[in-house]
Amino acid sequence: MKLDTLSLTNQRDLVKSSEVSASDLASACYRQIERLNPTLNAFITVVEPEKNALPPSGTQSVPLYGIPIAVKDLYDTKGIRTTGGSKFFADNIPTEDAFVVHKIKRAGGQIIGKTNTHEIALGVTNNNPHFGACRNPWDITRTPGGSSGGSAVAVATGMAMAAIGTDTGGSIRIPAALCGVVGLKPTYGRVSLRGILPLSWNLDHAGPITRKVEDAALMLQVMGGYDEQDPACVKTLPGDYSSHLIDSMQGRKAAFAIGSFIEEAADAEILEAICKAAKILEEQGMIITEVNVDFLKEAALANAVMTQADGAAFHRERLKEHPDWFGADVRQRLETGAAFTSSEYALARRTQVEARRRCENLFDQYDVLILPTTPIPAPFLEGENAVERARQLTRFTAPFNLTGLPALSVPCGFTKDGLPIGLQIVARPWNESGALRAGYAYQQATEWHTLKPQIASL
Repeated sequence: MKLDTLSLTNQRDLVKSSEVSASDLASACYRQIERLNPTLNAFITVVEPEKNALPPSGTQSVPLYGIPIAVKDLYDTKGIRTTGGSKFFADNIPTEDAFVVHKIKRAGGQIIGKTNTHEIALGVTNNNPHFGACRNPWDITRTPGGSSGGSAVAVATGMAMAAIGTDTGGSIRIPAALCGVVGLKPTYGRVSLRGILPLSWNLDHAGPITRKVEDAALMLQVMGGYDEQDPACVKTLPGDYSSHLIDSMQGRKAAFAIGSFIEEAADAEILEAICKAAKILEEQGMIITEVNVDFLKEAALANAVMTQADGAAFHRERLKEHPDWFGADVRQRLETGAAFTSSEYALARRTQVEARRRCENLFDQYDVLILPTTPIPAPFLEGENAVERARQLTRFTAPFNLTGLPALSVPCGFTKDGLPIGLQIVARPWNESGALRAGYAYQQATEWHTLKPQIASL
């Protein structure tokens, strides 16, 4: 049995039944890291096996017992270097775990390493000037997406059974789509951000990257929950994200995104794949209705203003004292953010309020909204127009950071060049279950979640 081909929930069940040991799971991941990380550069820091002790005996019933989890290198990890992908934090050794990391450990998860990220999470290529470029396992000349690119690559190749990332403009969903895995951005306030290096206090989200939808549901079950020390965290009833995955889609309503915002930007192959995905959901009993979403364009632009301005605010002293320590692309974005006027920021906040209301009205009529995760497949890491192409990647994801809505990306096919395509499913606030349910129904009717990049099997 090849352990790296199984989903997190499969592995958990095997460990619980003693068919596989937790040490076997970890060994499978370490073998993949040893073989593939020199090429793909998914990890900045790997936790040595002898330092990764199993949870205490008698805790085998906890939901993630022995499961190797990769952690984006923005999350504080006690005693393990946490760099933020930045020269400023290259030697930073936290004395405490981030709230989410603590919850994962308490649930029995093993932290197998810290994954590569775009510098300070301010970018989507994961071409890091300080720790090297992370590469897409489907084509190593292309970006895996970012800023949680290392986490997506680790999951796609079996270097980890699941991973956690952050998402300010699409940084979980974009790499999930470009690497052919599942990525979930929960509702803003659902998951604590305490102990995570901020990019935007107003737009940051923490969430999981996994092989399958049911794995994302399990990870959210562990990660979610109220943290009174995080001012952005909202006190809500605990969610149950797994038990309703198999509920019928019959009669549920989906808005299918159309309009110039979608059609002018998306490649024909992307649009075709999303249309086919909608037909499959319709076959599952969903009622699909075309809805113009051109209002999302202003939301995407406002998200960019707030991301750069908030990032410039958080890094203002570092930008003032050592601007040369930032990579050229990140420094330019921070300087742009610092130059925005208060009026420009106020207008972006007004757009945020208006977009939230438009989305509320939309979800009064529909259970979910479906659209592409990215308008294009993975761009090349280097070469003419590489940076410009990469900037297109946040177009369809950023609006849902601005509005704080839960959004899921699931694999939904490949381009003629063999590059993965992502389907994005968005739901009303606090309705992660609705997005997960629709994603699971689509997953069960297709084969995309069973496919892995060839490099993972070499």
